[in-house]
Amino acid sequence: MKYKDYYEILGVDRNADQKTIKSAYRKLARKYHPDVNKSSDAQAKFKDINEAYEALGNEENRKRYDALGSFSQGADFTPPPGYEGFNFSNFSQGFSSGSSQGGFSDFFSAIFGDIINNASNRSYSFNQGPQSRSFDDFNSQFSKRARGYAQNERAKESSKKEDLDITQNVILTIDEIIRTPKKTVNITTFQKCSYCHGQKGSFCTNCAGTGIEKVTKNITFQIPKFVKSGQKIRLKQEGKIDAYGNKGDVYLVVKIEDKNYELDGENLIKILELLPYEAVLGCEKQIEALGEKIKIKIPKLTSSDKKLRLKNMGLPKKDGSKGNLEVKIRIIVPKELSKEALELYEKLKKLNS
Repeated sequence: MKYKDYYEILGVDRNADQKTIKSAYRKLARKYHPDVNKSSDAQAKFKDINEAYEALGNEENRKRYDALGSFSQGADFTPPPGYEGFNFSNFSQGFSSGSSQGGFSDFFSAIFGDIINNASNRSYSFNQGPQSRSFDDFNSQFSKRARGYAQNERAKESSKKEDLDITQNVILTIDEIIRTPKKTVNITTFQKCSYCHGQKGSFCTNCAGTGIEKVTKNITFQIPKFVKSGQKIRLKQEGKIDAYGNKGDVYLVVKIEDKNYELDGENLIKILELLPYEAVLGCEKQIEALGEKIKIKIPKLTSSDKKLRLKNMGLPKKDGSKGNLEVKIRIIVPKELSKEALELYEKLKKLNS
């Protein structure tokens, strides 16, 4: 008889916890399930994987297996005293290593034969104790559970083909970025009806037989520090939901828009309009920026598009500093001028000609 290293079969350490063992089993069962893997050795590996999980996925069974000590995979093995002598004649059919129904190997039977033998004489579930089910249920529990895992995984894979993610723009203002930690957005999407699972032509009152339902919800999210235009904010499992309960994500594409500012990196640009005489003679103006009222002095002979820089009044940087606020001058002409004002402009024209 050949020793089977169940830890090696599942690819886990001998000190692995039950969560790790279960995760490894699911991964391998999905990979080598005959419905998925058509290679010649898939069925044999699938049987070994299920057998290994029966031995290690239950604490009592695992203690009995560990008590044998450590051997190398495939080494010659003779059951130690206390393990031999079981009568397997009652259950050899359907559980031999050559069984087509996913039965146990001789090695497994030698270690756990008493449990299987008891199961043949009374209702028994290998990992759950006495139950009202028949021994035939126990005979097929390997393949049933593995098929269930495989079907669930296939459902997940199928859902991946159906795009459950939602991508939409979110507009942030400068004030929200600097002073507001959270923002609420409205998400509206169309997905397969959750009542009839997308069956067109049904008598579903939720979707009126279209198979599609409109879903609207409000989501509050944290505005990331140092957020930039074009950046995507991921909201996990807030997307569409398929018939299997799988959820997609919401991706918010940031657009920074503010009627009061232009944005240049971390620098803010604010337009300040001046009348011609204010630009020529100079003046003092008051502006509002980032919730504050600021007085700035306009020098004489200021030209249009000139920028007046106010340091450290822009957006925060990752190094802890801040960008600048640049006040950009724009000279405007009044829509209406008095006769006297027009005469003064004529005199000014003559003086400069």
